Amino acid sequence: MGVFYHKVYALTTSTAPGKVILFGEHAVVYARPAIAAPVFQVQAQATIAATERDRVEIDAPDIARRYDLESAAPEDPIAAIIRLTCAQLGVEPKRFSVRVSSSIPVARGLGSGAAVSVAVARALMAFFNFALSADQVSALAYQVEKLYHGTPSGIDNTVIAFAQPIYYVRGQPFESFRVARPFLIAIADTGIASPTKIAVGDVRRAWEQDRARYEALFDEIGSIARAARRAIESGDVGALGPLMNANQEQARAIGVSSPEIEKLIAAALGAGGRGAKLSGAGRGGNIIALIEEGTRPAVEHTLLAAGAARVVITEVR
Repeated sequence: MGVFYHKVYALTTSTAPGKVILFGEHAVVYARPAIAAPVFQVQAQATIAATERDRVEIDAPDIARRYDLESAAPEDPIAAIIRLTCAQLGVEPKRFSVRVSSSIPVARGLGSGAAVSVAVARALMAFFNFALSADQVSALAYQVEKLYHGTPSGIDNTVIAFAQPIYYVRGQPFESFRVARPFLIAIADTGIASPTKIAVGDVRRAWEQDRARYEALFDEIGSIARAARRAIESGDVGALGPLMNANQEQARAIGVSSPEIEKLIAAALGAGGRGAKLSGAGRGGNIIALIEEGTRPAVEHTLLAAGAARVVITEVR
């Protein structure tokens, strides 16, 4: 009934950035810290348009799907964020259409699912002339993240909803921090989907079988993330490269690297990267490399020549 008591706009559009994890993958699921930053060079976009029909029409051209909310399965992520947001706003999901598009590669560790959820939630807020806090939007997106990832850490929805670098420990309020000296990161796509739910599940099973070993590995990853935060806040960008390399050693040890990841890491380091590691769940997806402006062209060219499907350069600031 809220739909009749609040101004409805004919058309609203909202966007949300991608994200990249700089340090702390997998260990973050086990309450160790992680550092992530938004990636504004890629984004999801949601457009809400008023209609005269007593239903909600969903158009997702990137996956060649057009369907109604009423016929969508409960686990459909776009339908889920529409239902959750409308419930949060106290409005009926009817008489509008939702069009979703995204330049964020799917299943590559860049937060495509969370970005779509945040974009849809914010477009609905604008459409119905409501305001929700970034915390509330993040919480809505987290509910949908469970559909994608099973036991998500919460880092994707947090960094994307707040659109700023964060230091995150699961179960604790996230912390923003100062980037004393901006730095460049090359994000290279292996071209292989990174099965987050599967990788996280495999790591959990391995942890259950040998908890002492995996707890020690997670402790080391957590220590690296804490050292990286100190380096970022103090402007010691030079320390980040070795810390990335150390984080990658732990990723290998927990079993989430792959030949494709290793090939791109070697290419980035060989072209002048200061450090490199996988980013996200691993087994595919992206690698990141710390680079300098002077080595940017060489690193980008070398990564593409080594088989990267795409290279995005972003500045963390």
